[in-house]
Amino acid sequence: MTTLDKVLYTARAHTTGGRDGASRSDDGRLQVQLSSPGGSGTGTNPEQLFAAGYSACFIGAIKAVASKQKLTLPQDLAIDAEVDLGTIPNAYGIAARLKVHLPGMDRAQAQQLVNDAHQVCPYSNATRGNIDVTLTLA
Repeated sequence: MTTLDKVLYTARAHTTGGRDGASRSDDGRLQVQLSSPGGSGTGTNPEQLFAAGYSACFIGAIKAVASKQKLTLPQDLAIDAEVDLGTIPNAYGIAARLKVHLPGMDRAQAQQLVNDAHQVCPYSNATRGNIDVTLTLA
């Protein structure tokens, strides 16, 4: 297990009702209705939130690595994230796929950037060895 050397930020959320409930952050910036995947509800689900969070965090990691390496990133840098919910023996699990779009970059340089970002991204570090994560350069 990895322990933090220094806490930089703490996110706080209050959730009621589980997958068919609601969640809000302590600062009021996030207020979301939740619905089960494939259900009749109109809210989002935890897997969609995970996909959004992981892809946003991974873009942040790409930007941090590119800055250190003095690389210029394309304005239309984007990630398409997919998070699967499925069964594992006696429980449920998830898997994630990130398709990274770095248009106009040299392919080898872009792939190395993705690999390096995967080493520093907090979500990648949290999931490494725990779930299947696939990174693809578009």
